[in-house]
Amino acid sequence: MSAQIEVDKLVKEYRVHERGAGVWASVRSLFHRRYRTMRAVDELSFTIAAGERVGFLGPNGAGKTTTLKVLSGLLHPTSGTVRVDGFDPRRREFDFLRRITLVMGQKQQLLWDLPPVDTFAMNRAIYDLPKREFDETVAELVALLELGELVKRPTRQLSLGERMKCELVAALLHRPRVLFLDEPTIGLDVSMQATLRRFVRDYNERFGATVLLTSHYMDDVAALCPRVVVIDHGRLTYDGALGELVRKVRPQKRVLVRLADGKQETHDVPAAELQSTIARLLQRGVADLTVEDPPLEDVMRDLFAGDGGRSGDKGNAA
Repeated sequence: MSAQIEVDKLVKEYRVHERGAGVWASVRSLFHRRYRTMRAVDELSFTIAAGERVGFLGPNGAGKTTTLKVLSGLLHPTSGTVRVDGFDPRRREFDFLRRITLVMGQKQQLLWDLPPVDTFAMNRAIYDLPKREFDETVAELVALLELGELVKRPTRQLSLGERMKCELVAALLHRPRVLFLDEPTIGLDVSMQATLRRFVRDYNERFGATVLLTSHYMDDVAALCPRVVVIDHGRLTYDGALGELVRKVRPQKRVLVRLADGKQETHDVPAAELQSTIARLLQRGVADLTVEDPPLEDVMRDLFAGDGGRSGDKGNAA
């Protein structure tokens, strides 16, 4: 299967002004400024095939959002090459923009004092969508997200979850082939998170859209992403199956036990010792026993714990 997203030795650097604290440092900076070059993305390479759902993971400051902005053409790379559906994102061609969307959970495009339907109409004009196609897409997306008449209420009257669902409708009106989702469920309650996950999966399966998702909610990743790309300080640290990452970082299985007397226990057991451990526990009078992989949150914490304070900064003050 051919690659729809291609990232080859991507580097993105920023020139950052440095100055010390205090009034005199401020005065000195007026005449002599010191800069350092910060490397947010460091020779990152990966490819994603059409129709894949891939989790893009890393700690805060790892370079995830910077990479998504480069892929969507909002930022230009310092070096390296990027191709999305055959296009060079930095050129921001109209045909390219019609094939992608970028949804950021901390940003919104809805007009605050107007109902979402007005934003939908504005996006229809921006993407030059035929009226019939537009009406069909709106009806389909509104039904999938169970929005009903909410789209006719002023945005400021909607809850966070309702606004996020309307944001997705606005972002998908042109039926993009590539979805860049940056923390789309941030701040939502558990029920709304599950609703949005189902919607993203349905959209992916219905239209064959490619999904690149960043999220600090590991339930999002576990539910949507068979494959994950992990970066730290802008560098690739893992690219492969999510299950294999779990086994690599945390080879133990977690055994949850509820004994006949009501006492509950948790045991982290190496895979080779799982059968003998279960046999020993069953002899104690077990009312319920569950075997599962360790929580993804624990896996990711362990993965980044060995960083040793490495910095992604490159270059010297000048």
